[in-house]
Amino acid sequence: MDSVIEDVRLRKIIDSRGNPTVEADVLTWNGFGRAAAPSGASTGVNEVVSFPDGGVDRVVEDIEDLISSEIIGMEAEDIREIDNVLKEIDGTDNFSNIGGNTAVAVSMATVKAAASSYNLPVYKFLGGVMPTAIPYPLGNMINGGAHAGVNAPDIQEFLVIPVGASNITEAITTNINVHRRIKEKIQNVDSTFTGGKGDEGGWAPNLTNQQALEIQFTSCEEISDETGILVRPGLDVASSEFWNEKEQKYVYEREGVQRTTGEQIDYIADLIDTYKLFYVEDPIEENNFEAFAELTAKSGDNCLICGDDLFVTNAEILAKGIEANAGNSLIIKPNQIGTLTDTYNTIELAKDNGYVPVVSHRSGETTDETIAHLAVAFNAPIIKTGAAGGERIAKLNELVRIEEELLNPKMADL
Repeated sequence: MDSVIEDVRLRKIIDSRGNPTVEADVLTWNGFGRAAAPSGASTGVNEVVSFPDGGVDRVVEDIEDLISSEIIGMEAEDIREIDNVLKEIDGTDNFSNIGGNTAVAVSMATVKAAASSYNLPVYKFLGGVMPTAIPYPLGNMINGGAHAGVNAPDIQEFLVIPVGASNITEAITTNINVHRRIKEKIQNVDSTFTGGKGDEGGWAPNLTNQQALEIQFTSCEEISDETGILVRPGLDVASSEFWNEKEQKYVYEREGVQRTTGEQIDYIADLIDTYKLFYVEDPIEENNFEAFAELTAKSGDNCLICGDDLFVTNAEILAKGIEANAGNSLIIKPNQIGTLTDTYNTIELAKDNGYVPVVSHRSGETTDETIAHLAVAFNAPIIKTGAAGGERIAKLNELVRIEEELLNPKMADL
């Protein structure tokens, strides 16, 4: 009886980009859960619909009653059933009636309410007594593409991961050290740099891809040498953003270069070798499983080839990718698929097939810290959540608290 849902409330709040999003409260007899949905700027074509026509206002005015009338009286701990009810209420295969963001906020708030009803943290409620590992933070250092201004690099994110860190505080601090070092180096190259940042807290400089890569690489090497903690570079290319369907080419506007699919594969493989990249996300546009597989065959032994737009946290699409040997890693964003149950199913399928799940923030974030708990509960070895900025650091600071509670905490196996 402890987790019977007594009330569901939805409200409009503002995300880190200043756009409206939805927050859900779920109340049980002796528990409470609150969760907010983030939103992306570069979204995959196969993601569920964020909001129905009429946006967040319609969700708050009409859909709150629809959802609460169905799930009040249900047990919050029966999360699979509740997620199924959310799908039934919606009635489409892409959440276009109630919105994937609405569904995911309710789904996550329900799990938090259930955990709270049993006086457990979410990671323990979902992961059982098993969780002992803390994910490595993959931090955004330089923003380009859809997350930054016109003169920024074409590549969307220049990332780092402190693979040599022995605990979460060391990992977070290492990323911040690299973030600061990169700022110094940008200022040396561009005297007009004002310290502007992109949507995810990475610097948004007036640099070419090549300059950004050099700055990122040398900063990683220097901080590794100075601290003794190995930190490796990574990229989110977000190549769907500059794939030209008509020309059948990747158009790098800042560089003034166009690449065929074959040239794109060679270019990325070359970057992986040259800059010792640990991680490359969306190096190929979102519909090309064959090219993804080709790059994976070429460079996948030395680097995580990660699909975001390619897989959109969708188990059916991931199954196709597994069959094609496309990638060896995937981004996990609950709001791409709409429910925690489907998120979990995708993670399990990934792990069963040797794909590394990377639990991730979105570019439009809130201070909601749920993904920190999901990463620990589902034993995801990497969490992608910026390096600085309140809505990013909220997740990282939550990992500090979780690590403190674990009996024998260790960093995850990469």
